Amino acid sequence: QEELVESGGGSVQAGGSLKLSCAASEYIIRYCDMGWYRQAAGQERELVSLIRTDGTTTYTDPMKGRFTISQDKAKNTLNLQMSSLKTEDTAMYLCWAYCSGTLRNYWGQGTQVTVSS
Repeated sequence: QEELVESGGGSVQAGGSLKLSCAASEYIIRYCDMGWYRQAAGQERELVSLIRTDGTTTYTDPMKGRFTISQDKAKNTLNLQMSSLKTEDTAMYLCWAYCSGTLRNYWGQGTQVTVSS
């Protein structure tokens, strides 16, 4: 059973930075598209960023220029470096993976990010 485990969330003031990490198996890191979603209280889950198996990345417009997604294949982790954080970035951030070989989606439990003014 594949598992995604997030870490790195916390509380920060507006303008600050946080780095989220998602620990995954080597199989997921190497063969699956991965990304970050977020869900604020009372709102729908939205895509933050994704990185495909070919290394290409996508960012939702509000995150462009502020967030950077990356993988550390030596540590089997997916990272999200967030800077210039805004209060509207407050949400639960969830790690996601889609493996085309198994046609399965995987989700982590999430890590809370709270940005205060």
